[in-house]
Amino acid sequence: MNVKEMTDFELVQKCLNGEKEYFSEIIARHKNLVYSVVLKMINNQEDANDLSQEVFIKIYKNLDKYFPDFKFSTWVVRITTNHVIDYRRKKKYETVSAEEVEYKLVSESTPEQDYLQKEEKLILNKLLESLPDIYKVPIVLYHQQGLSYQEIAEAINEPLSKVKNRIFRGRKMLKEELLKMKEGDDIGLQQS
Repeated sequence: MNVKEMTDFELVQKCLNGEKEYFSEIIARHKNLVYSVVLKMINNQEDANDLSQEVFIKIYKNLDKYFPDFKFSTWVVRITTNHVIDYRRKKKYETVSAEEVEYKLVSESTPEQDYLQKEEKLILNKLLESLPDIYKVPIVLYHQQGLSYQEIAEAINEPLSKVKNRIFRGRKMLKEELLKMKEGDDIGLQQS
C-alpha cells in the first residue's frame, strides 16, 4: 500500500512496530496544523518552530497512547496545546496572536466601517491576549483553527458543556471589555 493512502492509525501502527520511517509521513500530514496552533498561541515564529519540533518528539514518544476512538488530528491538537500551555507556564509567556480571529462586530461594509472593524479587531486581539488560558485556548481553537466544540473537548480533555461554557464566557468577557472601552471613548469625546 502507498504511504499516502495509509490512514494515520496505520502509520502509527507501523511506527510502533519499529518502522520509524513512517513517522515522516505523520509529520508531513500534521506539521502545518501543529505550527499554526503553536504560532497562534505564542506569536513568535522562532519559538513556534522550536516548540513544533518538541511537539513532534512528544507525539512520537506517546504514539502508544493514541487510540483510534478519536481523530488523530484532535489528539495532535491536544498534545500541542498542552505542550504550549506548559511552556508558557514555565516561561510566563503571555502573548497570543489573534490576527485571524473573525468576530463580526459591525455588519455594514463601508470604508468607515471597515476602518472601525480593523481598529476593533486590534483592540480585540489585545483583549484576547489578556484572557486566562481556560478561555483563550478554546476561543483560539474554535475561531482560528476551526475546530468544532466536540473536537475542542477532545483536544483539551474537558466535557463538551465546559468547552461551550468557556467559549461563551470568554466571548462575554471580551464583549464587556470592548463595551467598557467604547464607553470610555464616548465620555472622552463628549468632554472635548
